[in-house]
Amino acid sequence: MNYKMIGYVLSKVLMIEAGLMILPLLCSIIYGESVAWAFLLTMVLLNITAVIMGYKQPKNTVIYAKEGFVIVALAWVLMSAFGTIPFVVTGTIPNPIDAFFEVVSGFTTTGASILTDIEVVSKGLLFWRSFTHWIGGMGVLVFILAILPLSKNNNMHIMRAEVPGPSVGKLVPKMRDTAVILYKIYLAMTIIEIIILCICGMPLFDSILHSFGTAGTGGFGIKNSSIGYYNSPIIDVVIGTFMILFGINFNIFYYILIGKHRDAFGSEELRCYLGIILVAVVLIAINITPYYGSILEALRYAYFQVASIITTTGYSTVNYDLWPEFSKTVIILLMFTGACAGSTGGGIKIGRIITLVKQQIKEIYRMVHPRTVTALRLDGKSVDKDMLIGIQVFFVMYMFILVLGTLLISLDGYDFTTNFTAVLSCISNIGPGLNLVGPAANFSLFSDFSTFLLSFIMLAGRLELFPLLILFIPSLYKH
Repeated sequence: MNYKMIGYVLSKVLMIEAGLMILPLLCSIIYGESVAWAFLLTMVLLNITAVIMGYKQPKNTVIYAKEGFVIVALAWVLMSAFGTIPFVVTGTIPNPIDAFFEVVSGFTTTGASILTDIEVVSKGLLFWRSFTHWIGGMGVLVFILAILPLSKNNNMHIMRAEVPGPSVGKLVPKMRDTAVILYKIYLAMTIIEIIILCICGMPLFDSILHSFGTAGTGGFGIKNSSIGYYNSPIIDVVIGTFMILFGINFNIFYYILIGKHRDAFGSEELRCYLGIILVAVVLIAINITPYYGSILEALRYAYFQVASIITTTGYSTVNYDLWPEFSKTVIILLMFTGACAGSTGGGIKIGRIITLVKQQIKEIYRMVHPRTVTALRLDGKSVDKDMLIGIQVFFVMYMFILVLGTLLISLDGYDFTTNFTAVLSCISNIGPGLNLVGPAANFSLFSDFSTFLLSFIMLAGRLELFPLLILFIPSLYKH
């Protein structure tokens, strides 16, 4: 284990976090808020810790898979821990466990909150809270790869451990150049959404923060009624559409930019993703039309909530917890599927689900024709055995954590729907669930034990389970 290189990379992570806090600091100064000192204090502590951990690059810069997993897992834990400081020292969230949950929810782009009244929070802290979505959406390690050379040709191990999806590949030969391309697309789409929302009449501050939440598919609202506060069909459509766009594999946007339209639109995952959205919107709209009296109004709300849930963003325009059971069941199923691999969305991912379904069909076919040999293909390419095993193991671990997490937080004594959807929303990084954690409620009801457990589950879900779980394997730390 290359501990010096791990410490060096983590020191860079903390320095980057200190630099990123300049923006909420400036926001606080612009609005004349007294919380600015909290960001300055945190920046000082981050830089001191970074220097102690090792700011000089060691001679041995090799990063193998195990170092990559450790770096990614510890980076997210440390960033979340330091990110809580402004909330705790200002008294906005005095309980450190609650503050840790809030910041983890931000960085993991979950959007679940323990705050009962968001509108009393200072502008600077609201900015930092939503900015964590944007930072965590693409991944802070991917950002570091884009701006700093860390370990020559070994960056793939870091990117593979952090980027959501069953696999990660290079868009161009150099991993760093791939990271730069991804962040350019990410930044450009964010800026475009900010401009469009301003044109639609949303204030600049609100447009920036909601674009952060949309880009990272996070969903932290800055109003107690989320996007429903604006009561604007055009804003609903704009944010809903951008949520869907940010739920698409970013490789597809790159292919479109360089003119490889056949590669882009030939994606099975993309077609399945858009097909699921279409079917879900139609089914829910038909089901809820009696609640709104107009099919157009029903389509408006169905479109937004389907986009919000399948992309694991978590914004809301209505309290869908009041919808019929059929519609709520569709929403729960969307919580499982999630968005596309290589997007900022969470969940199991459409690509994994397609592969698992094809594998089951293949096994059933083999029972009837045992001597037939058929390759499992995705987008015309054979799925190798290692990837298939990885997908199967991921699915089993996902379900295991979901069941175990539901069992453990049930010790708080709340109903099954509340417990199950709370854990499901955290592991899929969605935000709201149903019943006591529905879109009109929050997560403040849970005990400190459950709150900390849900924080761990959010981190595990965002990091695709394994980087965080690997930290608890003793043999990992042996030379």
